[in-house]
Amino acid sequence: QVQLVESGGGLVQAGGSLRLSCAASGRTFSDYTMGWFRQAPGKEREFVAAINWSGGSTDYADSVRGRFTISRDNANNSYLQMNSLKPEDTAVYYCAADLSTSVVLFRYAYVDYWGKGTLVTVSS
Repeated sequence: QVQLVESGGGLVQAGGSLRLSCAASGRTFSDYTMGWFRQAPGKEREFVAAINWSGGSTDYADSVRGRFTISRDNANNSYLQMNSLKPEDTAVYYCAADLSTSVVLFRYAYVDYWGKGTLVTVSS
């Protein structure tokens, strides 16, 4: 059974940092584009970041570019380092993975697999 499990969410003050992790299991994800989306209360889910299978190509939403960094390791894990957090970053963050979508199109994709999300709350 394929699973994506997020961890690392929590409560942080504005200006602080958090590191989210996504552990994928049930198959090999080395060929998958992996990424993160988020959904704030009362808003639609939005793209945050994506990384290709090798880690050599990334893409970010304009709202997080320069503050967030996506990475992955040789195992089935991806990470989202979030710095200089703002109250508007408050959301449930979801890990996602897709085999056939490139990094630049990941934000538009109907991805293959989703995690259940981890809550990030940034206080002002």
